[in-house]
Amino acid sequence: MADKEAGGGDPGSRETAPTSAYSSPARSLGDTGITPLSPSHIVNDTDPNVSEQQTFLVVVAIDFGTTSSGYAYSFTKEPECIHVMRRWEGGDPGVSNQKTPTTILLTPERKFHSFGYAARDFYHDLDPNEAKQWLYLEKFKMKLHTTGDLTMDTELTAANGKKVKALEIFAYALQYFKEQALKELSDQAGSEFENSDVRWVITVPAIWKQPAKQFMRQAAYQAGLASPENSEQLIIALEPEAASIYCRKLRLHQMTDLSSKAAVNGYSSSDTVGAGFAQAKEHIRRNRQSRTFLVENVIGEIWSELEEGDKYVVVDSGGGTVDLTVHQIRLPEGHLKELYKATGGPYGSLGVDYEFEKLLCKIFGEDFIEQFKIKRPAAWVDLMIAFESRKRAAAPDRTNPLNITLPFSFIDYYKKFRGHSVEHALRKSNVDFVKWSSQGMLRMSPDAMNALFKPTIDSIIEHLRDLFQKPEVSTVKFLFLVGGFAEAPLLQQAVQAAFGDKCRVIIPQDVGLTILKGAVLFGLDPAVIKVRRSPLTYGVGVLNRYVEGKHPPEKLLVKDGTRWCTDVFDKFISADQSVALGELVKRSYTPAKPSQLVIVINIYSSELDDVSFITDPGVKKCGTLRLDLTGASSTNVPARREIQTLMQFGDTEIKATAIDIATSKSVKVGIDFLNY
Repeated sequence: MADKEAGGGDPGSRETAPTSAYSSPARSLGDTGITPLSPSHIVNDTDPNVSEQQTFLVVVAIDFGTTSSGYAYSFTKEPECIHVMRRWEGGDPGVSNQKTPTTILLTPERKFHSFGYAARDFYHDLDPNEAKQWLYLEKFKMKLHTTGDLTMDTELTAANGKKVKALEIFAYALQYFKEQALKELSDQAGSEFENSDVRWVITVPAIWKQPAKQFMRQAAYQAGLASPENSEQLIIALEPEAASIYCRKLRLHQMTDLSSKAAVNGYSSSDTVGAGFAQAKEHIRRNRQSRTFLVENVIGEIWSELEEGDKYVVVDSGGGTVDLTVHQIRLPEGHLKELYKATGGPYGSLGVDYEFEKLLCKIFGEDFIEQFKIKRPAAWVDLMIAFESRKRAAAPDRTNPLNITLPFSFIDYYKKFRGHSVEHALRKSNVDFVKWSSQGMLRMSPDAMNALFKPTIDSIIEHLRDLFQKPEVSTVKFLFLVGGFAEAPLLQQAVQAAFGDKCRVIIPQDVGLTILKGAVLFGLDPAVIKVRRSPLTYGVGVLNRYVEGKHPPEKLLVKDGTRWCTDVFDKFISADQSVALGELVKRSYTPAKPSQLVIVINIYSSELDDVSFITDPGVKKCGTLRLDLTGASSTNVPARREIQTLMQFGDTEIKATAIDIATSKSVKVGIDFLNY
């Protein structure tokens, strides 16, 4: 990242004018400003050095999910074997655990205690009064998506209401995975594995804004996975891209094709879907013992049907978000090209939990539920675990009710709180389909359960409908449904019903692990994704010669007899433009005033495509390049001194460089969305 000095607005502007950074940065930087060298030429080259690879013995991918997390790895010597992490201690009835819940427990002194099932079980076993002192966090990843102004100081709230720094929690979690993975690798290899032997890949939702992606990288640096000096050791991969890479390798026996009309493996189409699921379940059950997956080094059969230019959609539906990405095949290597910038939203399976909570509030009163969560946090966690396993039993054709056990302390606390029984509350509430069973359970009819899924599934379908309206998406051949929530038969059926006539809907069998495995493949060969869409427009602030009638009068700045238009946004790349990985965009500038001893180049970004001035609404500063121009003798400096500015678009990182051609001095900075 940029050095500390550039952290809080840059020193150049501080001395000249006490104005706010946004009032008119260039005016305050009149003495350090730049102007484009005419004619401004654009060169796009791909940097030749991008391909020099460091050699790592193993790639470890971490899927840091909203509800559950896990890691998988592959040795670079045998890339066709992907190993999914060891079995986790603990585990829930009715939930297959190749992954562990994304839960973390800190001691009352705020030190890391445990992660996953271990954290949950330990927290559960604490005495309720003691539990209030401990900090238990779950489902905290959503905070990065929902926080508009994310910084290094953003806080999370633990179950007991106390606040902790998000960066610390994310770093603790990543550090935990790092230690687990290195331990497992060392046990397997029979010798100590060093962190330097590992290339790490962390997956993030494609729809996350840049600050959230940068935040994840910072947390990984803090956890010791890599360092800013050795940033190549860590790749931030986008979840649907990882899924897409894995889907390319699928063989027919490794997926359920919901739309196949022909007989599949001897089943006729009428019972295909049901049988397909039964078969898939059986297959998963058999495979659960084995943690090593062979990825044949071929393009799967599905892909052999795809031709140059064919498009497909990856719908990655997880716990917190749903990400939609459209990719296009580029032959011969089958490189992927992102066609349409990632869209989606917070429509993950958490939405279903939220509906359940609303239902409980309706029956027992919001005041009680709020109190219960604070006073009996561990019992609340238990109740949500019970709900989770029933949630997984929901299916379109289910006829028998689903029972959810209410923890004893819920029943007990409710009686104290209200003075009457839970049973009485259920009778009195006019919520249909939910009854009290004599075994102390909430008995929900399948309709009641399906109703909890409806708002979330409706949002996903509606979002997909919007996407299919786009001209780029009209001719999509396949729709791959991946991610943990894709295991829900209700979602599968809804997607098939809505889009089955437009494209083939395909679900990889181990759908919850698709992203993890794809992320490993991506780490082994990061060059597979060739073209991305830039999520933002980037540019720098410059001075242009003032043109009467074209430029607004309030932007006029007269300096030494020259009339300048200030605050001009000189665009490097537009939002939604295709960017090849490693692509360099170059521009040449010259100091506005020949006698300047320093120039300051401010880099700005905007979500909008059409930006004229850096003062336009939505334009944010995200980097500063400060170049010292002293040290060149006046004889060899041309009248118009050339300052070359380069922006290089990397995985999720963008690096900017300014070079003074006369002295070949240069400065570099990483684009920074968290510290401005």
